[in-house]
Amino acid sequence: MKTTADILETTRLDKELNYAEISRKTRIPIRYLEAFDKDSPALFPAEPYCSLMVKEYAAALSLNPEEILSLFRRDHERKNSPPSLPRRGFGITPQLTYTVFIVLSLFLFTAYLLFEYIKFQQPPRLKVFWPQYSKIVEVSGLTDPESTVKINNDLVVVDLGGVFKKQLELSTPEAKIVVESRSPAGKTTIAEKIIK
Repeated sequence: MKTTADILETTRLDKELNYAEISRKTRIPIRYLEAFDKDSPALFPAEPYCSLMVKEYAAALSLNPEEILSLFRRDHERKNSPPSLPRRGFGITPQLTYTVFIVLSLFLFTAYLLFEYIKFQQPPRLKVFWPQYSKIVEVSGLTDPESTVKINNDLVVVDLGGVFKKQLELSTPEAKIVVESRSPAGKTTIAEKIIK
């Protein structure tokens, strides 16, 4: 593979041009022309002057300046690029942050769905405050707000806090009271007591 230095020097010699003629024509100092021909990066001017001088030198030799500049950069990017250092330790990158965020979001969403599913499949909680015997008693209690409650097969209103109550008239000295709470999933919890 030919280097830029080989192409420039060969073309200059083929055209029988010396450094002084090219320097007069391009106004590039001779020391830089020699550095380009001998491929001596330590003697190159600083950028952007280096690239401009290479283009001027190529144009003076009737070569395609853009092509020669591309080859020059190819030859010297490798030489001038610092060696890559091995990564040490653990670094937080945007990609890692994004991945952790997505995985955590999926985990939390799955946990939420699982919690709601288990909650939906469980029978409703039911706590009944049983009254003392009298002709008219008030049965009250707590259940889940979305549940329906029946006391002795009569539907009872449940408020937003899950509180329910109903007055019953007892006709016998021993009355059986059955409280049933049914969840939207159809699961039931039953509490019953004989009031004496």
